[in-house]
Amino acid sequence: MSVERAPGEERPPDHRRPYLMLPPGLRQAAAWSVAVILLIAVASLVVFALVELRAATVPFLLALLGTSLLYPVVPWLVRRGVGRGLAAGLTCTVLVAAVGGVISLLVNSLVHSAPQIAVLLPQAGRRLAGWLGPFGEKIQHALSNAKGETNSLISTLTNGVLSGLGLLTQVITGGVLALALVFFFLRDGHRTGEAIRSYLPERSATTVIACAERAFDAMAGFMRGTTLIALIDASFITIGLLALGVPGAPGLGALVFMGAYIPFVGAFLSGTAAVLVALADGGVGTALWALGVVLAVQMIEGNILQPVIQSRTVELHPATIMVAVVAGSGIAGIIGALLAVPVCAAGMGVISVLRGDPDRSAAPER
Repeated sequence: MSVERAPGEERPPDHRRPYLMLPPGLRQAAAWSVAVILLIAVASLVVFALVELRAATVPFLLALLGTSLLYPVVPWLVRRGVGRGLAAGLTCTVLVAAVGGVISLLVNSLVHSAPQIAVLLPQAGRRLAGWLGPFGEKIQHALSNAKGETNSLISTLTNGVLSGLGLLTQVITGGVLALALVFFFLRDGHRTGEAIRSYLPERSATTVIACAERAFDAMAGFMRGTTLIALIDASFITIGLLALGVPGAPGLGALVFMGAYIPFVGAFLSGTAAVLVALADGGVGTALWALGVVLAVQMIEGNILQPVIQSRTVELHPATIMVAVVAGSGIAGIIGALLAVPVCAAGMGVISVLRGDPDRSAAPER
C-alpha cells in the first residue's frame, strides 16, 4: 500500500546500495561483464609477459615438449640400474644426436629439392592460368613471386647473420637453455610433487599436482602421437611421389613432416605444394595421382592413425585447433603456431581436472 505525500514533502532517503536498485537480470549481466573483462585483462597481461620474455619462455616450452617425448626413457634406464643423473644425461645426448640427424636430413632434402620446386611452381601457375582464367592468373602471380620472396628472405637472413650474427646467437642460446632445462626436468621431474607439497597446503597441492600431471600427459600424448603420425605421413607420401617420378620428392616429404606439427594448415600447404609440382612436371594425370596419394594418406591418418595413436590423449575439437593455430601464429609467428596446439591440449587437460572429469589415461611413472 503506497503512502501519499503532501505537496512539498521530502522523499525519505533510500539507504539501499546502488546496485540493489537495478533489476536482477541487469545485475547479473553486469557481474558477468566485469568477470569477463577481468579475465581478458589478466590473460592479455600474461600473454604480453610471455611474448616479451620469449627468450626464456620459448626455450622453456620447447624443453617441456622435449621432456614429454623422452620422459619414459629415464625410468626405464633407472629400473636397469642406471643413476637418474646419468640416465638424464644419456637421454639428452641421444636427443641432440636425433635432432641433429633429423635437421640435417630435412635441410639436405630441402636444399637439394628447393631449386626444382622453385622452378616447377611457376610452371604450374602458368598451366592454372590457362585453365582458370583471371583466378588462375592470380594463382600464377603468387607462385611466380614465391621464388623471389624466398630469395629475398634468404638474403635478408644472410645479411642479418653477417652483420652481427644476432639471429644465430639467439638460436644457439635458446637451444642450449632448452637442452639444459630438458636435463633438469628429466633428472628432477619425479620430485615435482614433493616440491609442490612443500609450498602449498595438502588439499591445494593435490589439485595442483593433478592438474600438472594431466597437462603433462596431454602434452606428451599429443607430441608422441603427432611425431609418429608425421613420420608415417611423410614416409608414405614420399614413397608415392617417388613412384610417380615427381622431382623433389624428398624435399616435399620433409615439408609434409614439418607441416604435420601445424594441424590443417601445414597438411594443406605441404599437400598443395606436392600436387602443384606434380602438375608442372608430369601434367594433369600425374597431378591427379599425386592428389590421390595425398588424400589417401590424409584419410588413413584421420580415420585410422589418429583414433588409434591419440585415443588416450586429450581430444581437441577441430575448431579449437584452428583457432589455437591462428591465435598462436598471430602472437608469435611460426613458433606460436607450432606451440599453440600442445599448449592448448595441456590447458584442456587442466580444465578437465578442475571440472572433475575422470582420468582417461593412466599416468606414467613420475
